[in-house]
Amino acid sequence: MKRIKIGKRVIGDDEPCFLVAEISANHLQKKQNAFRMIEEAKASGADAVKFQTYTPETMTLKSNKKYFKIKETIWKGKTLYDLYSEAYTPWEWFPDLKDKAEQEGIIFFSTAFDETAVDFLEKLYVPVHKIASFEINHIPLLKYIASKGKPVTVSTGTAELQDIELAVSTIRKEGNDKIIILKCTSAYPAQLKELNLKTIQDIKKRFDVIPGLSDHSMNPHVPVTAVALGAKVIEKHFTLDRKLGGPDAKFSLEPREFKQMVKAVREVEESIGKVSYKISKGVKEHRFLMRSIFAVKDIKKGEKFTKENIRVIRPSNGLHPKYFESLIGKKAECDVEKGLPIKWKMVKNN
Repeated sequence: MKRIKIGKRVIGDDEPCFLVAEISANHLQKKQNAFRMIEEAKASGADAVKFQTYTPETMTLKSNKKYFKIKETIWKGKTLYDLYSEAYTPWEWFPDLKDKAEQEGIIFFSTAFDETAVDFLEKLYVPVHKIASFEINHIPLLKYIASKGKPVTVSTGTAELQDIELAVSTIRKEGNDKIIILKCTSAYPAQLKELNLKTIQDIKKRFDVIPGLSDHSMNPHVPVTAVALGAKVIEKHFTLDRKLGGPDAKFSLEPREFKQMVKAVREVEESIGKVSYKISKGVKEHRFLMRSIFAVKDIKKGEKFTKENIRVIRPSNGLHPKYFESLIGKKAECDVEKGLPIKWKMVKNN
């Protein structure tokens, strides 16, 4: 049974799903917004808040060449440099953000997009590292992160099977088997027909890792379905208010919606429970409605039991129905009144 510890939280089978509020760029580069989002995420039931650690320069070049212009998606028309300039979190905020998260009692971590970001986050003693979907082929980064020995969470939004296989083997070759793979669809927002949530079950079986979901859809049923299929981590983008705008606002949940998601996930976890064939106290109280063998006519002592004078009916006070055929032809040890449950003491030579 695979289990991974992140901070004080254990993640794995028979553990509650680890719910991550992805702050990303939704703070609009206002530090007070970031502080408030940490507060709201905690109040909404999140286990962790996640930021992103990069600068425009570590991500791309400042260039207007066609290669650097976004042609599709909700960011169409921007250059990569302009997008990351708008979206990045100032690194000087991070110590204060981590302190704020610790004050609120919520786990803090971040996605590192290059080795300098890893070093920076290591100095903050983050308990887990995240690989973004678009970085899954950044093998030098995966090696460097894996070498730190901490749990590694990998999103698969842009990955094909061979990309995931390479990522997992790369991490394991560094002696790190603390791997969480998040099924992800890198469309913003993602459509239901693109999600293929059954892949979550295959991820667990195929790679022997802890599976989860990084969800970019806006459908409230998706995270709950993922948990029912075995996801042990759910990551959702989080915003104070979509009307405020921002690069990720269109596929982010507001606090009220995140809280509803948490409630739904916890309820479905309670209903999933564990493998058990025991019945609850409430169910036991209804077992009397099961069937058993009763006399449906008056039966005299010495008279044979027949299909006409005994039947399998409700309630369950008499002999188990499995004995019905063997009772036929046997004689009554005593008079049996119609409506009495048949007991062995009523059967001669039982």
